[in-house]
Formats: sequence, C-alpha cells, structure tokens
Amino acid sequence: MIRSRITELLGIQYPLFQGGMAWVAEGQLAAAVSEAGGLGIIGAGNAPASWVRTEIQRARMLTQKPIGLNIMLMSPFAEEVAREAVHQGVQVVTTGAGNPAQYMEAWLQAGIRVIPVVASLAMARRMTRLGASALIAEGGESGGHVGEMSTMALIPQVCDVSDLPVVAAGGIGDGRGVAAAFMLGACGVQLGTRFLSATECRIHPVYKEKILKAGDLCTVVTGKRLGHPVRSLRTPFSHAYVMAERAGAPDEELERMGEGALRLAVQEGDLEKGCFLAGQIATMVKREQPAAEIVREIMEQAENLLGGAGRWVV
Repeated sequence: MIRSRITELLGIQYPLFQGGMAWVAEGQLAAAVSEAGGLGIIGAGNAPASWVRTEIQRARMLTQKPIGLNIMLMSPFAEEVAREAVHQGVQVVTTGAGNPAQYMEAWLQAGIRVIPVVASLAMARRMTRLGASALIAEGGESGGHVGEMSTMALIPQVCDVSDLPVVAAGGIGDGRGVAAAFMLGACGVQLGTRFLSATECRIHPVYKEKILKAGDLCTVVTGKRLGHPVRSLRTPFSHAYVMAERAGAPDEELERMGEGALRLAVQEGDLEKGCFLAGQIATMVKREQPAAEIVREIMEQAENLLGGAGRWVV
C-alpha cells in the first residue's frame, strides 16, 4: 500500500483525489470515491450555497469518510460557499480560479485543510506563505481551465519551492501516471477526466460516449486571448469558438459564447453549444466502471510499478 504525507494529513487510504469538476462532481460521485479510499471532492462551480449544502448532505448519507469541496473563486457565490464550508464542517477545501487569501483564516480556524490548485511557482509560494495545508500542482494537460506549464515540468519545480505536500494533477489517468508523479516529488495525485467514466458520474450519455470514444488529438485549448484558456473536447462548439477567436471576434462575443456552455454539455449533451471539458488522457478512458473499481485499479497498478522500480537500477 502507498502511504504518503497526504494520506497521513487527511486520514485517507489512498493518496488519490477526484477533481472537483463543476457541474460534474456531485455528492454521489464524491461519496463513491471517498468510500473507495480516495478523497472525493464536490465541485461548487457557480452554484449557490444551498446547492452545495444539499450535495454535502447527500454525500454524507453515503459515506462517513472525509469529503472535500472545491470552490471556484470567480463564482458570484464564492463568499457564501466559503462560509458554507465552515458551517458544514467539510474536512478539505480545494480552490481554483483565484486567490483564496480572504477566506484562509476562517477555514484554518475551523480546522479545514486548505489545498489550493496552483499552476505557477509564484502562486505556489504565495499559498505556502498563507498557510495552505498542501498544494495541487496542475499542469496544462488537464481539462477545464489550464495554465502554461506541463505537469512534467511543474511538479518538481513546485516541490522545490515549497515544503508542503504536493498533489500532482493534469495528464494522469492510470497507475503509470501516479508512479511518475511520485518520482517527480509529489505525495499524491488528482484525477478528473478518468472519473467522467465512473458509473456514479451523472453526466449526459452523449458526454460520456464522447470520452469513451476519444482519440489522442481529441482536445483543444480555447480562450487564451481572454486570459483564461480552457481545454475541452473537439466538438462543433469548440470549432466555432476557435474560428471566432481567429477571426478577431470581440471579447464580449466570446464571453457570451462560453456562458452556460459547460452546463449544456453536462446536462443536455448539446454538441452545438456545449463545452465538453476533458484532459489529454481522455483517450485512455476505455470503459464505464464503478468509482471504487477505478480507484482500486489505478492504485494497484501504481503499487506494482513503484514496488518493482528497483529493477531499473544496477
């Protein structure tokens, strides 16, 4: 069994997080991953505190193990969701799309482990100074909002500038990725795209089918001109967006194209107007299976690889 600073810090069996994907990571999926020994994370996205409360309560009906909450700091509901995290006593908060400085003191006083997502060394240093419990270093291979650095380059550099436990994310889809992340200095991993195929993941069947049939060049990054690039599957929507960007469409028009696009993909499977977020490992996702089976399969492969690593050294 792989034990690390992350498993000790959070009291979980495996050093594996399920990403807090907006509109995707609901209480049912998070509970299934936590019950399997990882850390399931509910994605608040742009949802209000009332929705977050319901999903936390749903998860707690299904498992007594630690549950995490991802808060997107750009959300208009970020402040009320930040308070709800304290009221509900969630064990772990992960953050993205902004700086959580204004909420850190309240979370830490409540005993919450705060683990921000970072995509640069500057952010890693800043979050370390603020008292974060650990860091999720996410490379540009991931789905959703992405940074400039690749996972291979980002992880060892973040490990070098912070003494906090580092969770690697971006481009990890099986035990090989887990083993590689540990060799780069990480203490754990976070996976998002792989869990889109989980039985407990309630995305639209069209979305799930697109993941299961994805090829190696299945994703594209859009939105760089707006300053918040996003990786998604190639669809009629992403093609139209790319064409609009290249044609010099006004920023306001591009913003309007993206409004509600993820919800349309997740809930309606709308290929024309929906944005189907996915990472570059999508082609490695071959079948639908229970979250517990995904966790077990990944960790067993990682353990076998790490256990036999000595054969490479003479």
